[in-house]
Amino acid sequence: MPEFTATSIVLGVILAILFGGANAYLGLRVGMTVSASIPAAVISMGIIRIILKKESILENNIVQTIGSAGESVAAGAIFTMPALFMWAAEGVGEMPSLITITLIALCGGLLGVFFMIPLRAALIVKEHGIVPYPEGTACAEVLMAGEQGGAKAGSVFAGLGIAALYKLIADGLHLFPSEVDYEISAYKGSGIGADVLPALAGVGYICGPKISSYMLAGGVTAWFVVMPLIASFGGDIVLFPATAPISELGTWGIWSNYVRYVGAGAVATGGIISLIKSLPLIVTTFRDAMKGFGAGNASIDRTAQDLSLKIVLAGIAAIAIIMWLAPVIPLNLFGAVIVIFFGFFFATVSSRMVGLVGSSNNPVSGMTIATLLITTIILKIGGNTGVSGMVAAITIGSVICIVAAIAGDTSQDLKTGYIVGATPKKQQIGEMIGVIASSIAIGAILYLLNSAWGYGSTQLPAPQATLMKMVIEGVMGGNLPWNLVFVGVGIAIVIEILQMPVLPFAIGLYLPIHLSTPIMAGGLIRLYIDKKKFNNEKTKNNVIESGILYTSGLIAGEGLVGILLAVFAIVPFAGGTLGEFIDLSARGISLGNIGGLVFFAGLLLTIMKYSVWNKKNTVN
Repeated sequence: MPEFTATSIVLGVILAILFGGANAYLGLRVGMTVSASIPAAVISMGIIRIILKKESILENNIVQTIGSAGESVAAGAIFTMPALFMWAAEGVGEMPSLITITLIALCGGLLGVFFMIPLRAALIVKEHGIVPYPEGTACAEVLMAGEQGGAKAGSVFAGLGIAALYKLIADGLHLFPSEVDYEISAYKGSGIGADVLPALAGVGYICGPKISSYMLAGGVTAWFVVMPLIASFGGDIVLFPATAPISELGTWGIWSNYVRYVGAGAVATGGIISLIKSLPLIVTTFRDAMKGFGAGNASIDRTAQDLSLKIVLAGIAAIAIIMWLAPVIPLNLFGAVIVIFFGFFFATVSSRMVGLVGSSNNPVSGMTIATLLITTIILKIGGNTGVSGMVAAITIGSVICIVAAIAGDTSQDLKTGYIVGATPKKQQIGEMIGVIASSIAIGAILYLLNSAWGYGSTQLPAPQATLMKMVIEGVMGGNLPWNLVFVGVGIAIVIEILQMPVLPFAIGLYLPIHLSTPIMAGGLIRLYIDKKKFNNEKTKNNVIESGILYTSGLIAGEGLVGILLAVFAIVPFAGGTLGEFIDLSARGISLGNIGGLVFFAGLLLTIMKYSVWNKKNTVN
C-alpha cells in the first residue's frame, strides 16, 4: 500500500504551512492554538479519495503527520519569539533575522522529533492500551472511517470559505467593526464587548462550555471586579506603571496599565501549579521512559522500524554544535548544554503527559516558564545580564517550548500510525519534513504580522510571549509592578483552592473580556448539542464531530485571511497601502456595532447548520 509518496509529502507540506500560519495568527490573538491532525487528515482524505481517486489510509496518515507539525512549531514559536520583536520595538536589542528565527525553530523542532524516537517502543508500543493518547487515537478512528472523507472534508472547506469571506468583510473592507465595545459609564471602570470573529466562536465550540465558562469567569473578574475597584479607589492618583491619573485612563487604560500584570501573575502561577501537580507523574514518566530508552524492536517487521539510534545521536550532537557555533543563534556552549538537558527532560515529560491527559492539557507554558526562571537566574549569577542575557534566556526558552510542543505532537502521530499500521521510520522522516517546512515559513509569518500590527497591540496581544518577556525582565531587572503580579498570584491560588482549572481562568483574566465573550458563544452552542436528546449515540457523535470539523475550518479560514490582510497592510497602493484602499469605513460606509452583532449571530447559525441541522449526520 502506498505510504511515503510525492503526493503525501507535497500535500503535507502545504497543510503544515497553512495550519502553521493559521495557528500562529490565532495564538498571537487569543493565546490558544488548536490541533491540526484531524482537520489535516480529513482534508487529505477529501483530496486523495475524491480528487485523485485513490484510497490509501497510510498516505493520509503521512499527510496528517507532516501537516500537524506546522501547528506545533507555530505554537512553540509564538509563545516566546515575539518577545524579541517587542524588545527591538522598545529600543532594547535588535530585530531577530529571518535566519535566526528559522534556525531556532528548526533546532527545537528536530530535537523534539529526535528525543521522541528512542522512546517510541516504551511509550507507544509497550504501553498501548494503558496510555490512551486521545488525539492520536481519535485521528486513527477518523482515518479508519475514511469512506466518509468527502463529506467530512466538505465541512472543513465550508468553514474555511465562510470564515475567509467573513474576515475579509470585517477586517478587510471594515463593513462593520470586528470589535464591539461598550464602556459602562454608570459603573466606572467596567466595560463589555466582543471580538465578533469566526475563530473565537470556533475555539469556544472545540474547547466546550466548561473551559469557555472558566475563561469568561476570568474576564468578568477583571472587567467587573478588579477594574471598577481600581477606578473607585484610584481617583486622581498617578500609580506606576501608568503616567496619567487613573481617573483619566478609561477602561482600556486601566486594563493595559494594571490588569494585564494581575493576569500575568495568574497565568504564570497557573502554569507553575499545573507543573507542580504533574511532578509525581513527571518523575514516574521519566523513570519508566528511561527504562525503555532505545529499546527498539529486533523484528524486521515494517511496522517496528525506527530511525537508527546512531542517526538520532548524531543529529542531536549536530544540533548542539549548530546552536553553540552558529553566529545567528545567541547561545554559547553552556546555553546549548542547557537546551539539550532541559529539552530531553521536557520532551520525555511532554510525550507521556499528552498520552494521559491530551495535548490541550499539556503544561507547555508551565515548562517554559520554569525553564526561563531557572535559566535567567543562572545567566544572571554567571554575569550574563542586560540585553544579551535576556536574548539568551528567551532563545533557550523558545527552543525548549518548541521541543515540548513537537514531542507531544510526534507522540500523538506515532500512536495514530501504530493503530493504522504505518511505518514509524517514514512517519519520523515525515515529521522532520513538516518541521523544516514550517520552520522556514514561521519567520516570514512572524515578520509579516509584526510589520502589519506589532506584537502587544490590541490586534495581536501575543499573551504568552508578553508573559515570558515579563518573567525575564522581572528576574533580570526587577522592574515589574510586583504588587500587581502578586495580586494575580493570590487570585490563581484562590481558584486552585476552589478546585477550578487555573489556566483557563487566568487566561480570561489576562486577556480582554472581548475575547472571552465570543468564545463563550461558541461554548454555548456546544452545550446545547451536549444536552440535546438525539435518536441514538451515533447521531450525536456525528453532530459533534461535524461541528468540530466545521469550526476547525472557521479557525483556519480566519487565520489565513488574517495573514493575507497583514500583506495588504504593508503593500503600497494608490498613495497608501492596499489595506487602506479597500477600507470602506474610511469612506464613511459602516454598519456599526449593531451590524457586527448581526453578522456574528448569522455566523453562529452556520455552526448550527453544519452540526445539528445537517441531515447527513442522522443515523436511523
